[in-house]
Amino acid sequence: MTRVIGLAGWSGAGKTVLIAKLIPVLNARGLTVSTLKHAHHAFDIDRPGKDSYVHREAGATEVLVASSNRWALMHELRGAPEPSLEELLRHFSPVDLILIEGFKRDPHPKIEVHRAANGKSFLYPEDPNILALATDAQDAKLPLPSAHLDDTAAIADLMWTLALPLDETLARLSAHDPEKLSAGTA
Repeated sequence: MTRVIGLAGWSGAGKTVLIAKLIPVLNARGLTVSTLKHAHHAFDIDRPGKDSYVHREAGATEVLVASSNRWALMHELRGAPEPSLEELLRHFSPVDLILIEGFKRDPHPKIEVHRAANGKSFLYPEDPNILALATDAQDAKLPLPSAHLDDTAAIADLMWTLALPLDETLARLSAHDPEKLSAGTA
């Protein structure tokens, strides 16, 4: 059964670096892991001159590129609204754990990544979906379960303990979808 947990935090807290350290730890425990990263800006995963780029630029809605090593599906929104976290999670193949980076305003279970040197406040006081902290802060009186940023084994333990099954996560996201709420469908 696929489980879901997010990592949320301010820019510069080290979310991407932490995920890159956690994936091998989780894999070594026999878990399959997929990731979902939110980008706040336009991004491109293929390059000008490549056939997939030419197909996409010509107007294709989806371009699937396949080889003996991997396949990738690119979907152009072509002016459609950005898909919700709920919609994106439905695209994943079954794995043991999906790690979400970003989407800090969505109501999925999260661990806050906090780096004291950033000088930013913690997010958890304002977000009841933050269930634990990965931080280098020296305050021993943190109100949530916590692990030091360098203790990937302890963070991996927290992730697995706090992750929710995919169907529960999807139900939480659906219940808080502003469009569904305004349409009376939630």
